[in-house]
Amino acid sequence: MTAAGRVRLWRVYLECHPCGSGAFVLDERLGVDGLLSRQARRLVCLAGASWSYDRSAAHLKELCGIALSDTTIRQVCQAEGQQMRRWQQEAPEASQAFRAARGDIELSSDGTCVHTTGGWREMRLTIFAKRHRGAPATPQAWAERDLPAPHARVAFAAIRTSESLGPQWRRRAARLGIRRPGEITVLADGARWIWKQVERCLPGAQGVLDIYHASEHLYQAAQAIYGEQAAVEHWVAARRQSLLRRGSEALMEELAAERRALRSPRKRASLESLIAYFQPHRAHTCYAERLAAGQPIGSGLVEGGCKHIIGRRLKQTGARWRPRRVDRMAALCCILHSDQWETYWNAA
Repeated sequence: MTAAGRVRLWRVYLECHPCGSGAFVLDERLGVDGLLSRQARRLVCLAGASWSYDRSAAHLKELCGIALSDTTIRQVCQAEGQQMRRWQQEAPEASQAFRAARGDIELSSDGTCVHTTGGWREMRLTIFAKRHRGAPATPQAWAERDLPAPHARVAFAAIRTSESLGPQWRRRAARLGIRRPGEITVLADGARWIWKQVERCLPGAQGVLDIYHASEHLYQAAQAIYGEQAAVEHWVAARRQSLLRRGSEALMEELAAERRALRSPRKRASLESLIAYFQPHRAHTCYAERLAAGQPIGSGLVEGGCKHIIGRRLKQTGARWRPRRVDRMAALCCILHSDQWETYWNAA
């Protein structure tokens, strides 16, 4: 024990004279790989994925007594994030828990912009999940039901084009033990790139248009037609019930009849735009059947992921990332918020 209250440790260093290599033989047993042990790297990555690098340095010193600079924390998180991306894509143990889980298979994907040195870029997040079914519900009680949370979840994100992301869905599904695209239910908003890639790369997958985004489009049309909040609420409630009970086909018939009765070109244009929104989703609005089966009809899982997995860490005030670094940090955040964090560190 030194006067400063620190423990000084001496280790034996062995060197091979012919080749010039050497090592501290105790390091392997202690789990020391370079500057930090595996447990210390785990704490650093947990902090780095939760706070900015400078705040991580302060919190680590306060909570754990680990004194590191923000530069060192960045280097550790970047190196580990790169390793995590490779591990998630290639290691057999990365998909074992998902393969062993039972339940309905869901895929949700969405994009959110992050600030990079090359400007704002769209980072696309994808989540594969398995969920047990909940209690049956009626269209009237769709918003009050309590669905079970997913019990298996794997997330990945990067700055990617939609053309490169679709094939990744297919490859990831195969690694997760999904034999046929027909086993997957895709829950997403009305973004064309999502449904285009589903049709191209996951043919036969079931599709569900997110009911909350559908409701937003109903509200927009109602505000353009009626203006008064009470009338808007009444119209949206009635049209949404038609959608929940009989799907988009019945809703579009009602909208078309209402459009013919309107005299205002502006109001008619609002309904025409709404009909055009639902037109590609005739097969994606089987809400009544899913409610009766206790299955989800919204894409809240990926919507929340964009806020908590990506936004909370990567969209902090003043953050401006290099593209390759933001991809590595996204991989670290996805591992943390998936069911793979413990598995990764056990295998590290």
